[in-house]
Parts: sequence; structure tokens; C-alpha cells
Amino acid sequence: MIDEAAFRKHSDHAVNALKKSLIDAEESGEFEVEEQGGVLNVVFEEPPAKFVITPNTPARQIWISALSTSFKLDWSDAENDFYSPKDALTLKPLVAKLINQQIGGGSVTLD
Repeated sequence: MIDEAAFRKHSDHAVNALKKSLIDAEESGEFEVEEQGGVLNVVFEEPPAKFVITPNTPARQIWISALSTSFKLDWSDAENDFYSPKDALTLKPLVAKLINQQIGGGSVTLD
């Protein structure tokens, strides 16, 4: 497990980069991104839903609540990113996959 200072540095960078990518992608009109105190919310009107993406410092993970499921991403030195062992995806590709599932297809990509 990485130490708290390294986690905060990596998670701040990852969440900010994700927020920028989501803002660029929200032009599709299918969702809106909001930030409140370091927590990202991705809000969908149709079908109605909200994804919550938040760093969890005690666990040293980024947690995503989406599609009635919890995703817990750990820091991976090999990937130089937060990684979901369950889905074998890093943060941005996983969020893009979840958004596309929510909107019923689509081609949202997060660069």
C-alpha cells in the first residue's frame, strides 16, 4: 500500500485529469459532471442516475459508485494509474465503459 502523501498526490492528479476529460466529453449532452469537495458526480437525465467518484484516503483507493455497483481502484505502479483488478481497466477507460453502459451504447471516450 502506498503512503498517504503519495496517495493524495496520485489521486488528486487522477481525479483532476478525469474531471477535465469528463467536461470535454459532456458536450454530447448525455450527462453532466459536477465537483463538490474533491468528489466527482456524473449525473444522467435519461435514464436518471448519478455516478459518484471519490478518493478514499484510509483505504488508499478511488471508489466509484455506478450502476448499482461499487468499484474500488488501487494505485498501480506498473500502470502509473488507478486500476480495477475486477475489470482489468484503469480509471478513465473504466469510467468511459460505465458511462456507455448507462446511456445504452454510445461512444464516449475519455482521453
